[in-house]
Amino acid sequence: QVQLVESGGGLVQPGGSLRLSCAASGRGFSFSIYSMGWYRQAPGKQRELVASAISGGTTNYADSVKGRFTISRDNDKRSAELRMISLKPEDTAVYYCHAAVVTTINGPGDYWGQGTQVTVSS
Repeated sequence: QVQLVESGGGLVQPGGSLRLSCAASGRGFSFSIYSMGWYRQAPGKQRELVASAISGGTTNYADSVKGRFTISRDNDKRSAELRMISLKPEDTAVYYCHAAVVTTINGPGDYWGQGTQVTVSS
């Protein structure tokens, strides 16, 4: 089982910035990561894609965060980082790290982190 461990998040005022980190690990098997990214889910809303980074360098962003959020990956460390600036109250949500992975024991699969709360409020 691939595990995704998130860090970062918290409470920030509108216009502020935060950084989220996610690291993937697994024991007893090998795996490769096709994509890593972040989704978010606000109360009463569906989970939505925020940003993703695909092997090879392609990145995708939700329209609502373009120009404010930046995703980066470190393939050697099997990690991803989401830098968020100019945060707005509507960015408030639980943010989940996601990875599309191929393992030597289970083949392809989707894995999720435990979620981290981001609250933008004055």
